[in-house]
Amino acid sequence: MTGRHLVLVGLPGSGKSTVGAAVAEALGRPFVDLDAVIIRRMGMPVDRIFGEFGEARFRELEREATAASLEAEPGVIAPGGGWAAQPGNLEQARRRSHLCYLRVAPGIALARAAQGPVRPLLRGGEGLARMMALLAGRESFYAQADFTVDNDHEDPATAAAEIVAWIRQADVA
Repeated sequence: MTGRHLVLVGLPGSGKSTVGAAVAEALGRPFVDLDAVIIRRMGMPVDRIFGEFGEARFRELEREATAASLEAEPGVIAPGGGWAAQPGNLEQARRRSHLCYLRVAPGIALARAAQGPVRPLLRGGEGLARMMALLAGRESFYAQADFTVDNDHEDPATAAAEIVAWIRQADVA
């Protein structure tokens, strides 16, 4: 990954954080979870940031964290599920990064997302319908990635190995 980051995009629960950490370890690169960066900066969880400051402020913090991460040593970056749909993010990342779409079925993404922290944009309405609506609104952005890895399997190592192989091939091509 000489000089280039890897940015993972996909639905909440697609495995960006889990697979991303495994890819970073395999490549000997730093791993940056943008939500974790924002949580540390604000001293509160994402759902509270949304509640107290609104989505617009969260997206501003996300843009700042993205810019700082892209200026740092090349690593593996895992933004939130809505990051790719925000104006300018894909373009900004593409200049210094490979982009990978972690594709997952909405039902699997929902089950995984339910095991983690509260996801503000998954509140309200029936969970699967909400996840399907998020996918419908975001998939055209996710599809702009350089490559796609299906991550419906139980073992995140499978997706991580596929990504590592692609990165190693891409960086020598």
